Amino acid sequence: MSTLLPENSPGDAAEAAAAVCCTGLDYAFGSTKAVDGLDLTVRTGEVFGLLGPNGAGKTTAIRAITTLLPVPTGMITVFGHDVATDRMAVRRLLGYVPQQLSADGGLTGRENISLFARVYDVPRRERAPRVAEALAAVALTDAADRLAGTYSGGMVRRLELAQALVSAPRLLILDEPTIGLDPIARTSVWERIDEIRHATGMTVLVTTHYMDEAEQYCDRVALMHRGRIRALGTPDQLKADLSGVLEAPTLEDVFRHHAGQGLHGGSSADTSDGEDFRDVRSTRRTAGRVG
Repeated sequence: MSTLLPENSPGDAAEAAAAVCCTGLDYAFGSTKAVDGLDLTVRTGEVFGLLGPNGAGKTTAIRAITTLLPVPTGMITVFGHDVATDRMAVRRLLGYVPQQLSADGGLTGRENISLFARVYDVPRRERAPRVAEALAAVALTDAADRLAGTYSGGMVRRLELAQALVSAPRLLILDEPTIGLDPIARTSVWERIDEIRHATGMTVLVTTHYMDEAEQYCDRVALMHRGRIRALGTPDQLKADLSGVLEAPTLEDVFRHHAGQGLHGGSSADTSDGEDFRDVRSTRRTAGRVG
């Protein structure tokens, strides 16, 4: 049996619960309200896309779900566990790939994943096979013993995906997983996510600015603006809801209709194929300042 399969069995009492449930979630930074009464449910086993412009509150919501920001009791549950009162149980169920660069360029790919295996408290006897399988899952076995600082942008993002997968999470959370990548690298990252999800039944919650990604890979999407959900449904449902207003609406049209702003659809935000580790670090820092 694959060691990357989620460890919790289907017979668990929490299995019937939603993967994520946010109820009236509020979060403010000083006088700025980043999340405003957010109600959101992510179903077990789906790929759920959280879309919105910079400043919509997506990353704040993600950080609250992953226990990185404190929230009151009862506002967020993950597979039935309250994020406020059962933080360690929630963390054991999660794999998280943040916007900020999480790989260490001075370590090899294998060493980076091994470090995360220790952080996630993977049993010592299981670490080597888990690391090897995570590397294979993202097609980095051949580059495993190279310094991550020599990796291309796409390879870095796949390495970070492997870091999150080494704990065999039931819920994988990805914050802008393809930011700054060229189209080929973006496709490669999503193919790996899709393959692993279908193999394990893992739930995926992702934020993205790319409408083509959301339309192709997400089962449902929520359009977030100024801290609130403005529209929710499958990509086809959301486009159909707008068909009476526009002819052949796109998902980007849907977003503009609800939020009054557009999102990237593709190449205009892409970088060149030559992007390397330093470029990735610079891109992520910029994104973190404006996100």
